[in-house]
Amino acid sequence: MKQSAKRKLSERDICSKFIMPSLERAGWSQNQIREEVNFTVGPIVVRGNMVRRSKGKRADFVLSFRPNLPIAVIEAKDNNYTIGAGMQQGLDYAGEHALDVPFVFSSNGDGFLFHDRTGLYKQVERELTLDEFPSPDELWQKYRQWKGIGDDIEPLITQPYYLQTGGHEPRYYQRIAVNRTVEAIAKGQKRILLTMATGTGKTFTAFQIIWRLWKAGAAKRILFLVDRTALADQAKNGAFKPFGSAMTKIQNRTVDKAYEIYIALYQAVTGNDEDDDIFTDFSPDFFDLIVIDECHRGSAAEDSSWRRVLEYFKCATQIGLTATPKETHEVSNSDYFGEPIYTYSLKKGIADGFLAPYKVVRFDLDKDLAGWRPEAGKLDRYGNEIEDRIYNQRDMDKKLVLDQRTRLVARKVSEFLTATDRFSKTIVFCEDIDHAERMRQALVNENADLAAANERYVVRITGDNPVGKDELPNFIDPESKYPVIATTSKLMSTGIDAQTCKLIVLDRRIGSMTEFKQIIGRGTRINEDYGKYFFTIIDFKKATENFADPDFDGFPAVIFEPDINDSPVPPASDEATPGKDDDLVADGGTLDEPEWKDEFGIFDDGWIDGYGHGDDEDASPKKYYVDDVSVAIVAERVQYYGEDGKLVTESLKDYTRKKLEAEYVSLDAFLKAWTAAERKSAIIKELEEQGVFLKELAEEVGRDYDPFDLICHVAFDQPPLTRRERAENVRKRNYFTQYGQYARALLDSLLDKYANEGISNLEDPKVLRIKPFSEMGTPTEIVQRFGGLAAYKRALADLDRELYRVG
Repeated sequence: MKQSAKRKLSERDICSKFIMPSLERAGWSQNQIREEVNFTVGPIVVRGNMVRRSKGKRADFVLSFRPNLPIAVIEAKDNNYTIGAGMQQGLDYAGEHALDVPFVFSSNGDGFLFHDRTGLYKQVERELTLDEFPSPDELWQKYRQWKGIGDDIEPLITQPYYLQTGGHEPRYYQRIAVNRTVEAIAKGQKRILLTMATGTGKTFTAFQIIWRLWKAGAAKRILFLVDRTALADQAKNGAFKPFGSAMTKIQNRTVDKAYEIYIALYQAVTGNDEDDDIFTDFSPDFFDLIVIDECHRGSAAEDSSWRRVLEYFKCATQIGLTATPKETHEVSNSDYFGEPIYTYSLKKGIADGFLAPYKVVRFDLDKDLAGWRPEAGKLDRYGNEIEDRIYNQRDMDKKLVLDQRTRLVARKVSEFLTATDRFSKTIVFCEDIDHAERMRQALVNENADLAAANERYVVRITGDNPVGKDELPNFIDPESKYPVIATTSKLMSTGIDAQTCKLIVLDRRIGSMTEFKQIIGRGTRINEDYGKYFFTIIDFKKATENFADPDFDGFPAVIFEPDINDSPVPPASDEATPGKDDDLVADGGTLDEPEWKDEFGIFDDGWIDGYGHGDDEDASPKKYYVDDVSVAIVAERVQYYGEDGKLVTESLKDYTRKKLEAEYVSLDAFLKAWTAAERKSAIIKELEEQGVFLKELAEEVGRDYDPFDLICHVAFDQPPLTRRERAENVRKRNYFTQYGQYARALLDSLLDKYANEGISNLEDPKVLRIKPFSEMGTPTEIVQRFGGLAAYKRALADLDRELYRVG
């Protein structure tokens, strides 16, 4: 093919006519080649209540030696580009934070530029002809050498995934987590840690690891250890279902050694006394593999009942799964398991579009920050004299209850829901059961109409309340309208798959980053069918400030701190450091004794929920209740989550400017790109895919501005013209005089169309089918009156040039 003809081909034509034949000649089969592989879905960009999903990442070709073992990426460009023009993009896709493959190729149809990440070839980069593409066996042998895969472990490494017909394949990061784990086990590693953010499919990943090891015969008896009944049942009836009759769930403290796959609550195999442990009914070498879900909850602590189980089965390979990469206490996941073999963070999940970004609305309350000191001899509403000292945020709802504070929190939460959606699933985290009940009452009063219509609009879901606990399945069921608002303390902080939870309220001091991450994880799932694209955290206790972990979590989409009279909906600390004693059920604490024990308020001093009586009848009450102290908001703040994981306190204009400056280094660069574009709508669409809200920006800056003027004004500080002003400027230049009367009339009508509706409609060929153009003739007749299609297109191009003439 002549080069001139080749340069007229599209990128897809280059792929089908040149790259694919080259691969086939090199011996790559159809089941080893995947084209146009979308491996991320694109981040969700949030500004105010505006939501848009940006463009995901798509590799032109991914080559795999086996279906679960991709080893090369090819990035294609059309022939107007150089042979290596796609290399940077290919390297980005192939990197360890993406597809994690060692071989990268770029092609424009003339040949290939080959990049070797292994260092095993003589040159890191070299050009290849179309007939020199490496064979599957050549690249596989280099891959084996790079990974250290010998003949003895190759069958395990190449053992396929479980793929059900019509079922979903592992996402790219799940595949990497599975492959790295299987490789490590094949090489003899006995303790492995995987860190994956809540909502990224840890259970599905665990299943695929177990399936491959089990099918390959590398692990014959396996224990999957969890800490919640819901998690055990979820695994048994969901991801683990393909194990069929080979699987059992240990229950009723009964051991049956006839199975191969065991699912167990650690509470079901341990007791309060070592003599009650039933896991010892198995021999220490019974299990080849143990997978510990949510391993941060107990196995990190040397004296925990989890650790007793793991130490007993010390001969087994043990894999810890956690959403929490760090702890704040003296114990650590890595102390036992070692450093994570793979980490997929909340920040990465949001950037890839698999997890929901979040906004934060922060309220600072005056009595929390400045503190409150009672006057001498002041009594609470039950006649108890309040101890004379300063009470601050640490004390609120634990030592001191200010009724007006509770009502203020409930009011602000209700205002937010009223301004957004009063049926958004909401979890309010409180200090204890007493606080959760008082908050329920306050929210019922603030939402009296909906609470009267259905008593389940607001419920308290805590461990002591069977009625509330029975509502938990309804709360997490996307199909169930009620309950809408759940007040809780600890019970819903982990292990709850609340796919449609859109609002998390923090009115509880959180004692550790571990617990904070677990709580935030209740909102990170996306459910597009139910309009769940992001979630909001309303923070009254500075938790989002104290536990920021940018490396793992990124930063929130928004942090908003409004004044007392402001709406809680975002427009487009002297607190003491948390101590170990504040973290009642996190980092090594467990919920099996029972899981509501500290929620219910049972403490060593014998007091129960504020006014129970202990051994000392004269002891002060656990809490003072005060109803005549006013509480006010002193600050409210909003920040957005940036794509780079950084806090962004900015307007829609600021955000747009930053995105545009990243795309166009100067005004001149933008003008060249705009002028060169055959269709301006292509530039507009590309910017929208990158999260630039031009339509919404026009609402803020000026509805009558063209995208061209919006961009020039916002990004480069140029004075904007309205569309009508641009149209009139064209008319003033007597541009139409070169055309006949018929053409002038049509072009004049096109200018009016542009002034009213914008450039996208002007470029749409269907515009000739609507009034007033349809009254001038059929599209064919109109084109013929211009002298043919080519002449008509030239007239449109000239009109376009005149519209955007600079100077």
